[in-house]
Amino acid sequence: MTTATTSTAEQAQQEIADEFAFFADWTERYQYLIDLGKQLPPFPEALKTEANRVLGCQSMVWMVPSGDAQEMRFIATSDSAIVSGLIALVLRVYSGRSAKDIVATEPRFIEAIGLAKHLSPTRSNGLAAMLAKIKAYATALAG
Repeated sequence: MTTATTSTAEQAQQEIADEFAFFADWTERYQYLIDLGKQLPPFPEALKTEANRVLGCQSMVWMVPSGDAQEMRFIATSDSAIVSGLIALVLRVYSGRSAKDIVATEPRFIEAIGLAKHLSPTRSNGLAAMLAKIKAYATALAG
């Protein structure tokens, strides 16, 4: 899995919706999420610091931005298999984009794949916290 393999964030979101449409039920979709999480690149242990933690997640989540306003990249990891899968989806939509695109892109894939209805409240809060952190990083660079 690579991030930002498509030309726009909207295309990435549509591809995610198309992929999830292949699965008949949420048991299969959760397994797919777990599989996506396993494909995340290794996250350096040295970056698992309090400063890089995403607060608001029940699971431990760390995220580190890099790049500039023209192209922001993110690496992230979690101690939860399902949350790692959520990270993979979020990075696919937002990593490798300009700060302006990140700020302008609403995470419509969440609704498109029915994720909002199938996440526990704590996971939904964590996903919202990850998205807020990405948008905050992008807003700071977009000026």
